Amino acid sequence: MADQATRTVERALALLASVCDRGGANLADTARDCDLAPSTALRLLRTLETTGFLRRDQTGTYRPGSRIIQLGAQALSDESLIDLAGPAMNELATETGESVYLSVEGHAATAVYISIVEGTHSVRHASWVGRTVPLDVSAAGQALRGKVSSDGYAVVERGVETDVTAIACPVFSQTRIVAALSLVIPSYRLNAHQTTEYGDRLTTAAADVSARLSSS
Repeated sequence: MADQATRTVERALALLASVCDRGGANLADTARDCDLAPSTALRLLRTLETTGFLRRDQTGTYRPGSRIIQLGAQALSDESLIDLAGPAMNELATETGESVYLSVEGHAATAVYISIVEGTHSVRHASWVGRTVPLDVSAAGQALRGKVSSDGYAVVERGVETDVTAIACPVFSQTRIVAALSLVIPSYRLNAHQTTEYGDRLTTAAADVSARLSSS
């Protein structure tokens, strides 16, 4: 029994590694990579999916899930994503007076807020760290999916909250989107000129974080 259990764990870890190495893989790819029967691979992939280590998108492609992202963040040294993003987030919050969030893609088509630098206004967005927002209706979700304007950022008004506008920009590690930086602002305090200005500042901040991340 112990040997069988060990083989099961080894196979599950091999499948997880295959998906992470590829950045995304379907059943056939992972089964071939790990030399497993498709039925065996499917059973283990489903277990990894239900436990949050993998997620499956609408095309049937398996991708790293929120649990593996959380564990990876915990395992990083002092040069973690949060630490690397900190200086740019602090500067952006100081320049704009608005709350700045860092988020990563989570489980079941969500974005997970993993860090915040709160704005300086008396009315500001309070900490949502640890909370999730849907990818399809949030600026962070659009940025994580690469759905940004030609200027490099996404703007969503009343996407998650009726009185809030969010501006978000993707953060890259080499060529892969790994996170999103976003400004979350009460809509009454934002006009078209400020949206453009803040979007440009956010793009600069995200580029700085991407450069730090890619060189670490």
